[in-house]
Amino acid sequence: MQLSFLQPLFDRPGPWATVYFDPAQNDESGAKRRELSVREACRTLEEEGADAATTEAVRDALLRIEPAEDPAGRVVFAAGGEVVLSHRLSRPPQRPIASWASLPRLTPLLELAGQDPVCLVAYIDRTGADFELRGAAGPRSAGQVEGQQHPVHRTASSDWSERHFQLKVENTWERNAGEIAEALSAVYEESGADLVVLAGDPRERPAVHERLPEAVRRVTTETEHGGRAAGSASAALEEAIEEARRRYTRHRVEEALDRFRAGRVGTDRPTEAVEGIPALVEAAREHRIDTLLVRPDGPELDRETWVGARPDQVAARRSDARTLGVSDPTAVRADDALLRAAAVTAADVLVVPPADEDDTETRDIPTGGLGALLRWTYETTPA
Repeated sequence: MQLSFLQPLFDRPGPWATVYFDPAQNDESGAKRRELSVREACRTLEEEGADAATTEAVRDALLRIEPAEDPAGRVVFAAGGEVVLSHRLSRPPQRPIASWASLPRLTPLLELAGQDPVCLVAYIDRTGADFELRGAAGPRSAGQVEGQQHPVHRTASSDWSERHFQLKVENTWERNAGEIAEALSAVYEESGADLVVLAGDPRERPAVHERLPEAVRRVTTETEHGGRAAGSASAALEEAIEEARRRYTRHRVEEALDRFRAGRVGTDRPTEAVEGIPALVEAAREHRIDTLLVRPDGPELDRETWVGARPDQVAARRSDARTLGVSDPTAVRADDALLRAAAVTAADVLVVPPADEDDTETRDIPTGGLGALLRWTYETTPA
């Protein structure tokens, strides 16, 4: 998950009000529950010391959330009497979350907004394709490509001239498959999509697939559901797209954990991965975090760390923060400090799901719930 969309939160000082809000159902009883939830969230902010102007800005933003538009709810970040950012959630919070702190409360966003890979869906027929991007913000058009329109239909005749015509048809299909593949690759690169799903014509779809560049083909899957024609959308197509996104996310997490295990301190190789708050804050200061791994049930997520105004001014101890030139360090949660550092240095963030209780190999990876893959390695010091 890339957190660049959170940049507005780091362009100004706090303290910050953060509220993860479930708007409940769109009926009379839901409206009453929504009012009570808004009142309770604002009361929590006031009790934690939020100023009246910021609390009022949060109240107004929460009351404007419509269940029909945001059925899973939103997270609202506010400071200095105004809402700075509001972001749609993929899943509703299971419990009320309202916080007034020096930094925005970010870790719940990782779970509630999902890993959220962006999927490029290509709806293909024998004359072209329509492209659509699927992400947290919902589907949006990504353009289309039109190939040669004639001839595209075979005949049933065995006459020589008709066989010649059929050969022309197949040549048209082949050319169009190449044009679709070329356009699809360009859209994939320009959009920053993570994976591709091909839907549509059963003859043209695999022809497009095999013409994609290797890098795109590796992240591409096909589905027999849906197509380019109006009205061809279906629940089966939606499930196929979501399953492709889930499969992509699982693969990324498994791959990252394999790299993490191989690169941990204590191996006989240069250190490529670190865990534990002291090592992580050092990596954050040096902008070395490539991928931050967060296990939400980890015991060290709320460990006290010390920060200054800049995201790379982070330390495990107050005295260390002063050494960095921070005259008045602020105590914050370790996960919020590290997520801020990851966001401003364009690091990726992956949620590591809790392992089964009997899975002793992965239950405590990373140790404490926080770890990182590094952008460059250091040689470990021999014991």
